[in-house]
Amino acid sequence: MNITAQALTQRLQERLNPVFVEVLDESAAHAGHVGANETGFGTHFRVRIQSPLFTAKSRVARHRLVYDALQEYIDQGLHALAIEVIENP
Repeated sequence: MNITAQALTQRLQERLNPVFVEVLDESAAHAGHVGANETGFGTHFRVRIQSPLFTAKSRVARHRLVYDALQEYIDQGLHALAIEVIENP
């Protein structure tokens, strides 16, 4: 299964009901690194997200929610995930 930014975005929308989410595939910048594949995509992603579910949660708890939502993709080869949580106003 190909892991895409679109698939990750959809899963995050379904699970975390974000008011903002952006997923960037940064795999090409990691060519030759551990976990990279020969295609140059689908292994390294950056997530920028804001969700009401993050309110009153620690940074670790917020990141855990994102990892839990994407666990299926991690199991399929998503190697690296940079998470930027945008604070709720």
